[in-house]
Amino acid sequence: MNPVHLVFSAAKKFDQHNKGKRAYFMLFFIMTGCSLIFFSNAAHAQLKAAMVKIDITPSDAQYLLGYQERQSTGVRDHIYHKILALDDGKTQFFIISSDVCLYSPSEYDKVAAILQKRYGINPLNVWWSVTHTHAAPEVGAFGLYGVYMGDRIKHKVDSAYTAMVEQKIVDGIAEVRSKLADATLSVGWGFSQANMNRRAIDVDGKASLGMNPDGPVDRRIGLLRIDKKDGSPLALIANYPMHGTVMSGANLKISGDAPGIVAEYVEEKIGAPMLYLNGAAGNLAPLYSVYPNAAAGHMGEFRVLLGDKILEANSKIKYPVDEVKLIPDEIIVETPRKPGLGWTDDLSRYTVIKKPGDTLVRLPVRLLKINRDIAIWSAPIELFCEVSNEVRSRSPFPYTFYFGYTNGWFGYMPTEAEWPHGGYEVDVVSPFTPKAAGDLTESVVDYLQGKMRAPEAVTGKPKRKNK
Repeated sequence: MNPVHLVFSAAKKFDQHNKGKRAYFMLFFIMTGCSLIFFSNAAHAQLKAAMVKIDITPSDAQYLLGYQERQSTGVRDHIYHKILALDDGKTQFFIISSDVCLYSPSEYDKVAAILQKRYGINPLNVWWSVTHTHAAPEVGAFGLYGVYMGDRIKHKVDSAYTAMVEQKIVDGIAEVRSKLADATLSVGWGFSQANMNRRAIDVDGKASLGMNPDGPVDRRIGLLRIDKKDGSPLALIANYPMHGTVMSGANLKISGDAPGIVAEYVEEKIGAPMLYLNGAAGNLAPLYSVYPNAAAGHMGEFRVLLGDKILEANSKIKYPVDEVKLIPDEIIVETPRKPGLGWTDDLSRYTVIKKPGDTLVRLPVRLLKINRDIAIWSAPIELFCEVSNEVRSRSPFPYTFYFGYTNGWFGYMPTEAEWPHGGYEVDVVSPFTPKAAGDLTESVVDYLQGKMRAPEAVTGKPKRKNK
């Protein structure tokens, strides 16, 4: 019996035996019934979702981020914002995947503040990730990238292009909110060997950028699929760790690189946008890496190496849920800052001096729990895959995903075991010390095993599709 029938049935019986107190108690029953209806609906909220895909390809020459200082001479393939909105009846949550290399956390703060002021959206509910293509324009302030790579940025960032990128996010959020409709969510795993460890170790034990087929790797594909009420696809999230570096610094054409090519291929096959959410790709390169152009780098083959594996895994997802509960949160991991490293004023809130000689990085880590089985965490870093592998292995959630390059970029976080080998990621572009990876791992695992495991009143129920 539903809550309305329960309330009015009880009210009728009470009325038959308590004529003199009818008006007072009828009001009580009506109020109780409204409460029951409210909590019933809140407890079984129908997921609503919407998706927009927005072209952010520049119409003029732009400096490309990654490798040496260089300007674009044309467009190989278009680049995009892809914005997914999820609404569980209480929380609206937004995931943005942009075909950009990286941007500073202060740029995220700027856009999040605009969204909060204009639409009242809590920044906790906005995750802005990038695919990490090295063939896309610079966006926003350089931040720590300027501290690490001053020789690459003797020019100014194109403020007009940055403003366009920002405005299209703001407009896209408004559009996606206006399109929310009943949807279902499903989850799954896939596997692809499209990546390889890139920390080549020589006989002297020193590391350089190359290929290391014996090194640690993560080849799992995490999938989240959103379907419309009629069962047709609305959007697909594919979470896979791989640098967007099929093409080297010799390339001067705007491109989404391998992540963009794979996304376009999958979209053609399923008839809906695919958001490429990069993972812990700090030490993982594409199988073909740093070639002078797309043809030399076998770019098209990534449609088979990764695209077909995503499609195969997607085809095996069978049981969506339409009752969804979204629980976002954030933790701040404080870990020692590399001695002697400079900092920028726009990132002042991300560092703190505890005492002379004890300076910390304040690393924001976002987390999202979806029902009982899905845990997603993200950080604004290039994380070595061993960390996300360990977190996943110790997580109590069967589907634990890591979204890298999210809400900004501080640089690389290698594992402690990699520091003695040195190399680019350790010596040049990390603000951390050997202690950082352990600090992050234990903080995230503690959260997953503790607060995130706390039982919730509502979780989604599997909804089988008709065969």
